[in-house]
Amino acid sequence: MRDKLLEVPSDAEGTFLERKNRFLGIVEVDGKEEKVHVRDPGRLEEILYPENDVLLEKAKKKDRKTDWTLLAGKVNENWIFVNSGYHREIAENILNMPELSPFGEIKGYEAEKKLGESRIDFLLEKEEEKIWLEVKGCTLAQDNIALFPDAPTERGRRHVDELIKALEEGFEASLLFLVFRPGARCFAPHEEQDPEFSKVFREAQKAGVDVHALKLRYDGGAVYYLKEIPICEVYKV
Repeated sequence: MRDKLLEVPSDAEGTFLERKNRFLGIVEVDGKEEKVHVRDPGRLEEILYPENDVLLEKAKKKDRKTDWTLLAGKVNENWIFVNSGYHREIAENILNMPELSPFGEIKGYEAEKKLGESRIDFLLEKEEEKIWLEVKGCTLAQDNIALFPDAPTERGRRHVDELIKALEEGFEASLLFLVFRPGARCFAPHEEQDPEFSKVFREAQKAGVDVHALKLRYDGGAVYYLKEIPICEVYKV
């Protein structure tokens, strides 16, 4: 293991049974079927399938419709983290660790800043520049290639468009992918799943949007930083 980014202990291990809809799954825990909140907009078809092992977190609020939240699913011998609710905190911890962050030392940042018709995750402030930063979580990999998205994402395309416009207004702009697939060797947009996102991704690179893909690992108790991985050769600009 490398640098610990965030402790996220699991409270139970279960067997995934069914995904009722985008936000609701059914998991068997200690012989009982439980409704589980799925906090990830992706399809997660290679992770959330019947009889697969999953890790759960006990709900912290008592007035929720479900008592559990999904944290991770097993792929081969790895737990793949699938809870996007922690992405912001993970990203903030990376930003506050200049030895790990692609942006080095920063003076500060603002979160959830409005840009055009969207809200972008961060506006970073450095000594002589400001950087708009959008963070995306990546849970899909094929042939050791990390791929985003795993479902068409109009919202994701819009965010990238806003970053391109920010460049035109004199700001810096960057995309940061949190890659939760420890076996991934490089990152690429998932052209087969969302050709429009792949198109705007290429346009953003050509315009000067920096792209960083950071490989992370979840061990059932904490999220760890492994390394930055490159953009796959065919998608380099």
